[in-house]
Amino acid sequence: MAAMNSAWRFGDRYIIKKLTSKSRLAFTFRHVRPLSPYYGAMSSGVYRWSGRYANTREFGRIGATRNLSTMSNFERLPFKKKSFMERPIHVSLERSLKSPFALRSQLKNAKRVVIKLGSAVITREDECGLALGRLASIVEQVAELQNEGRECLMVTSGAVAFGKQKLAHEQTLSMSMRETLHQRDRHNNSTKPFFVIEPRAAAAVGQSGLMSLYDAMFSQYGVKIAQVLVTKPDFYNEETRRHLASTVSELISLNIVPIINTNDAVSPPPLADEDLAGVISIKDNDSLAARLAAEVQADLLILMSDVDGIYTCPPSEEGARLINTYSPNYAVNIQYGKKSRVGLGGMDSKVRSACWALEKGISVVICNGMAENAVRNIIAGRKLGTFFTDCKNGGVSIESAAEHARDGGRQLQNLTGSQRSDIIQNLAELLLERQPQILKANLEDLKILNEMSTVKSGGVVPLLGRLTLTPAKLKSLSDGLKQIADSSADIVGRVMRRTLLAKGLELTQVTVPIGVLLVIFESRPDVLPQVAALAIASANGLLLKGGKEATHSNQILMDVVHQALDTAGVPQAVSLVSTREEISDLLTMDQYIDLVIPRGSGELVRSIQQQSRNIPVLGHSEGICHVYVDNEADPVKAMKIVRDAKCDYPSACNAMETLLIHEDLLGNTGGSGSSTGTFFADVCAMLKNEGVKIYAGPSLSKHLTFGPPPAKSLRTEYGSLECTIEVVKSLDEAVDHIHRYGSSHTDSIVTENREKAEQFLHKVDSACVFHNASTRFADGYRFGLGAEVGISTARIHARGPVGVEGLLTSKWVLRGSGDAASDFGLNSGKSFLHQSLSIDAKNPVSTE
Repeated sequence: MAAMNSAWRFGDRYIIKKLTSKSRLAFTFRHVRPLSPYYGAMSSGVYRWSGRYANTREFGRIGATRNLSTMSNFERLPFKKKSFMERPIHVSLERSLKSPFALRSQLKNAKRVVIKLGSAVITREDECGLALGRLASIVEQVAELQNEGRECLMVTSGAVAFGKQKLAHEQTLSMSMRETLHQRDRHNNSTKPFFVIEPRAAAAVGQSGLMSLYDAMFSQYGVKIAQVLVTKPDFYNEETRRHLASTVSELISLNIVPIINTNDAVSPPPLADEDLAGVISIKDNDSLAARLAAEVQADLLILMSDVDGIYTCPPSEEGARLINTYSPNYAVNIQYGKKSRVGLGGMDSKVRSACWALEKGISVVICNGMAENAVRNIIAGRKLGTFFTDCKNGGVSIESAAEHARDGGRQLQNLTGSQRSDIIQNLAELLLERQPQILKANLEDLKILNEMSTVKSGGVVPLLGRLTLTPAKLKSLSDGLKQIADSSADIVGRVMRRTLLAKGLELTQVTVPIGVLLVIFESRPDVLPQVAALAIASANGLLLKGGKEATHSNQILMDVVHQALDTAGVPQAVSLVSTREEISDLLTMDQYIDLVIPRGSGELVRSIQQQSRNIPVLGHSEGICHVYVDNEADPVKAMKIVRDAKCDYPSACNAMETLLIHEDLLGNTGGSGSSTGTFFADVCAMLKNEGVKIYAGPSLSKHLTFGPPPAKSLRTEYGSLECTIEVVKSLDEAVDHIHRYGSSHTDSIVTENREKAEQFLHKVDSACVFHNASTRFADGYRFGLGAEVGISTARIHARGPVGVEGLLTSKWVLRGSGDAASDFGLNSGKSFLHQSLSIDAKNPVSTE
């Protein structure tokens, strides 16, 4: 006993010292009772912090940073007594105050994981025996987690099924030959045994065999297991509940996987279907797993079933839709079907248990345990099953937001063009009216960015330029939106073509919205109102996914957009997707999203293009823009254009990244005059004065003895005050260079030779090609489009700056008078006219 007391006193002093120095807590202990030769437990302690008190019921094992209250945190503390091994102490609380993980990607950080295996997952179809292959796969995955340093617990069914298999075999052996033949004659069409086995007896027989099987499987991976049999009343008795928590905690500390199962051999009938004082009643293994996860303060609970997750209605019914993310406060109407053929719980029990665990701060995933590598994929953050999230830390699920966007887009389409224009006009005015709030929110984002110690200083300057909002930017933004409103009143439903197919049969092609757009952008908050206005003008539903660095700015701008939409009663047409949803998840939702438009770095756009397999992507991966200065260029014009193209807005995608110079302008090969002979030196001096760092291409390096450092690549989008200068011998060589190293974005020629200019404009295959103009003109506002949803370098209908026109498709409307295709056969009496009609005619051709 002395050793036990000294051990506890050692831990007592250590804890008080640790807490006093960090959290300034003072503990008063009423009773200390040792649980084992190496552990102590405080069964009724009182602690005080800032004059306030709270009670603790027991102390067991302290895990990875468990919250004892909102006022203090306990860290992992060593507990030693001379040569005894180090073991931690666990705190078991009635209610967790920690928050569950917000993102699937955060599940990889789960330290303590509870995996519940449903009866349907590990039981064979005939209900007599276990599905050994499936069970072995799950054991392998759990063992991997355990060997990675995580703490795994399993709640498993299967004892009844294993026992049935044994008892069925024994009963068959004990039957006489005549009874066996008689049974087969009567039941030759049945795969199930004729005799009925009492489940409790089957459980008593199957428990030992089930654990032997688990022990053999886990031993292949060097993992030890222990069986913990419980009954439902164990959770309602304070003493047994405390002992259970202590046992499980000690097993975990010894790197043993506890396998918990109800003692079905003696288990009483399920308790009443009610929760007492916030404690979930134990009715099946789902509620048992939820309760156990809360007792041990687990980070993640995985409930494995025989369905893929939660559906809006039974999966077998038409229209059933899998809910990938479930938020209890935004729960959709769910119709539960029948429970599985084995086990006690149905999907309603799983949802109820998951919601209860979520309230305790435990992340939950309901998944199909028959799916390949289910546990691995969940821990890796992949989209599998239904992920439960707390709505207080997020918003409506992405599925709901997408449905709302589609419905809102259809409502926009039902409005008149003038009504949609009024919404955009209101939005333009609100940007100026709420300018103080917008700039204040933007200042918060800028402050956070400046405080980020992990961002390298070289990458902050371009990011600050894109993130910053100013009164001048808001004024320009407002003017652009008004331009959209004025020019797009009749854009939807516009007649593109009218054809008289035959007498009384008129075909019309009209413009219609694409549907639902997903626009992903990074650090430019001004993109949000621009894209929203274009979507409203084109009557498209819109989902916006902004960068986390502009969170405050995006939120206030989204409020402004909703305020404008409210005037027409369509607030759901545009939604800002919270950062809970991963981009990879969004790109799988082809049933909701019709077009993806990424706006950001080349890395972002390439990633989106690679991940989006079923949804079209409109965008450009890079903005490697060139300015070619010909040997017949006006040096004054050339200097002005180069300065503007590089220095006006270096982080823009239409900024010049490579300057191509005819070799005659180097100055050491002659040139056509003194001004052109010094052009290279003059342009270098000008760029250096503007703070531009210059890199030399391979050809330029050969002409210079001492010059700028060589460019690492001729295909580089700097996005800052940096550029490459390269020398070419002719216009054709400049065109070849652009085709080889460019990104088909925007390229410009500076020359006074019109013939050369026309050749350049004809040969260069880029979305925008200019003559004697800066590449910075490649912009929707400057093109008179009002704004742009992005710049497309794809060779499709929308290329270059994409305005409202690029967000429309068409549909064909045929007006007939009882016509059938068979009427136009070889000898049917009718023939096609295919007569083009004026699209300006207000009334359709008479069908009489």
